[in-house]
Amino acid sequence: MPPRLPSFFAVFIALCGSFLLAGVARAHPVPDVPVRAAFEADGSAVIQVEIDPRSFSEDPLNEPYLQNWVLEEMTAAERAELTAQAAALIANTVEFQFEPLGQIVPKFTFAFTTHGGEPLKKIDDPVMLLGTWRTTLPEGLQGYRIRALPAGNLSVLFLNKIRGTQVKRMQVLFPGEDSYILDLTGLTASMPTDPLPGSVGIESGAAVWWANFRDFLREGFVHVVPRGLDHILFVLGVFLLSRKWRPLLWQVTTFTVAHTLTLALATLELVRVPGSVVEPVIAASIAVVALENIFHPKYTRWRLLVVFIFGLVHGLGFAGALRELDLPPASLVVGLLGFNVGVECGQLTVIAIAFLATAWLRDPDLYRRAVVIPGSLLIAAAGVWWTITRIAGM
Repeated sequence: MPPRLPSFFAVFIALCGSFLLAGVARAHPVPDVPVRAAFEADGSAVIQVEIDPRSFSEDPLNEPYLQNWVLEEMTAAERAELTAQAAALIANTVEFQFEPLGQIVPKFTFAFTTHGGEPLKKIDDPVMLLGTWRTTLPEGLQGYRIRALPAGNLSVLFLNKIRGTQVKRMQVLFPGEDSYILDLTGLTASMPTDPLPGSVGIESGAAVWWANFRDFLREGFVHVVPRGLDHILFVLGVFLLSRKWRPLLWQVTTFTVAHTLTLALATLELVRVPGSVVEPVIAASIAVVALENIFHPKYTRWRLLVVFIFGLVHGLGFAGALRELDLPPASLVVGLLGFNVGVECGQLTVIAIAFLATAWLRDPDLYRRAVVIPGSLLIAAAGVWWTITRIAGM
């Protein structure tokens, strides 16, 4: 006779089924600010900055998307207020420089689009504000770069094209950081100049790929620590079942394999599951794993199955954050690999901190009464609350 499934596994199946049918909330990764520039052989240039209106909130992580149907009901004055906020956010987040001219102040015109500058079509499409500045490059221009201003609180993504070719070097800038200098020498025959030392052009190489990997490793890490509180609580829920290395190793490995699989498939757009399904199930997974620690404290193979299935869902959540960056195909695989390694480093950091914080408490009964039960209750409460708010779209 096959082993009987724990009752909480049945609860988990029921929860997943209900959320698959009833999810209405969107995924809520912290928005980055993509800055895309295109430089042509005739000296023309276009710089575009995509702003997610959630960025106007003091807590963008928990702010729902502005959806197309809401935009359609806005007055002209309300739309004008959004564009004014977008212009102010750009001014406080990004500084633009042409070398050797120094700082420039683009005059952006704004349009309402969805991610990647695509037109709004469906009523539930997330709304973005796309700022566009068109200009003609001055003679003798050597380079272009940006700076993520210290006053900003969002990451800035630096993406460029030269004569229609995507520059392989991408960059994720945190507040206070400068980008590399994009080499614009020789862009047109009328602008022959010597390149600036250390500038980067279209060509790729090992150094460029490594730099991209490093940037997205860091982006993946901060998506867990400190931005990903829901993912942190899930990892803590996994940790609280047992501090013994074997159960912990099996659970972490299972979770890693699962979310790596769906992160890759979803980012490459081989699998697409709406955030209205993913985000409530991620929240429910936190509650289920935490409550299992209380009612089914023994490690069993069913725990691995639960962790694996929820790992698949968490991978879809990570992919939502990475896919929204709209990375160029040539660099997507490197970005995906770096992001995934960064996520793993973030998760291992959470486990290491939890282990060090509780290592002094050696009595297993006292550890369970003082840490496992109250900690799991708090984690479960957070998971239930997030599940309700994400379904309700709060």
